[in-house]
Amino acid sequence: VRVADVCLIEVGGTVGDIESSVFLEALRQFQFRVGPSNFCLTFVSLVPIMGEEQKTKPTQHGVRDLRSVGLSPTVIFCRCKEVLEESTKNKIASFCHVDGPSCVLSVHDVNNVYHVPLLLLEQKLHRILAEKLQLSSIPKLEGRLDLTMNGLEEKATMWNLCEGSVANEKVLAMLASGQEDLDTLGGISRSMIDWARMAFKLDGFHVSVKIVIVGKYTGLQDSYLSVIKSLKHASMAVERKLDLIWVEAGHLENDFEGDSGGEEEYKAAWEKMKSADGVVVPGGFGTRGFNGKVAAAKFCRENSVPYLGICLGFQAMVVEYSRNMLGWEDANSTEFDEETKNPVVIFMPEIDKENMGGTMRLGSRNTAFTHSKHDDGSLSIAQIMYKNASVVSERHRHRYEVNPERVDAIHDAGLKFVGRDETGTRMEIAELPRSKHPYYVGCQYHPEFKSRPLNPSPPFHGLLLAACGMIDDYASNSK
Repeated sequence: VRVADVCLIEVGGTVGDIESSVFLEALRQFQFRVGPSNFCLTFVSLVPIMGEEQKTKPTQHGVRDLRSVGLSPTVIFCRCKEVLEESTKNKIASFCHVDGPSCVLSVHDVNNVYHVPLLLLEQKLHRILAEKLQLSSIPKLEGRLDLTMNGLEEKATMWNLCEGSVANEKVLAMLASGQEDLDTLGGISRSMIDWARMAFKLDGFHVSVKIVIVGKYTGLQDSYLSVIKSLKHASMAVERKLDLIWVEAGHLENDFEGDSGGEEEYKAAWEKMKSADGVVVPGGFGTRGFNGKVAAAKFCRENSVPYLGICLGFQAMVVEYSRNMLGWEDANSTEFDEETKNPVVIFMPEIDKENMGGTMRLGSRNTAFTHSKHDDGSLSIAQIMYKNASVVSERHRHRYEVNPERVDAIHDAGLKFVGRDETGTRMEIAELPRSKHPYYVGCQYHPEFKSRPLNPSPPFHGLLLAACGMIDDYASNSK
């Protein structure tokens, strides 16, 4: 197992709040335990603008409260609508006990959040961290640090992100042409060039793609933060502007029984479904809204709308297919109906039903592709999205699984289980062949947990490709 060279710890909230006090005390003790060369504290503060003047008092008071608990920041990130003025930097540096204005960094509004690392690069945050944490003393990083840092101070103006600047135009032209000159760009690493290209390209996306998320916890959208981020990563890969539409799963269920408000919610939810270019049904627990997820899976299957089911969304598509294609009208998960005659989703045998604590199947597990080619000759689209890998590792979080005793019947009826665990008994990925549906994929695991901006999760990437009508070309070029 590779040991990390740097560990990033985030303490949220506001300094002075009782909720944060124990974590700040832990950091105070931690800094002495690891030593000053292994500890660098950064502080994020708002710099509001009032009467055309950037106000520093909130930052001063925040740092004062932080120092009162025994912590002093090395770097202060100043969130502001506009570029932080030099006079503001000097004032904050003078009153907040940092090593000069170079340690006060402007994090002003930019076109998209992916420009922020470039802002920090321009202001030499990497040099501050390298010196404070003595990163150049790490043997395996010496060459890499030289590559990414030497000469950067003289050429950092190439990364000026001010709109209309000459530097911005030069960088944009290089990135657009794909003919970057590492020397001209200050010896910046290839990964930062790829990141910069992504940030600049994102500014130019105008064509949108509508993706519906059918969830149970839509009142708090942060419940699906990883799913949202994965969709954004995938939308960048297909060069489309993401238009997210939220649908409460329960609103898709026709059980309002004369409730006029419920009827309106039902109609509105289905209008949103009809407008979708693609649909994601993420995970969840409990009976509420499950039949709405099943209805969403049916709608997408029957209307050739690209569909990605995750965890419970995967189980919903299995239940839907069993009910409507195999004629098992009472097919269900034993999580919701223990008496069903057709239990297509069951409690995993190794799980203790009585003592629920710590009983989930958690963490990274391998999934082997066991059905690479369908009866119609088409290849598994899920495997294509994973670049034809034979085994993939993804993270899991579930207690229920597809009933192994029902797998053959469902598989023979057309819903193909193309990925299984290493024992071959636990279903991990299901899909319809592309001759029947452009993209109808479900996975028991949570692919959103491994998605990255420059490396989108394959199932999400496939969904966006299908939603944009690009999946066939992608599949053809991947053979």
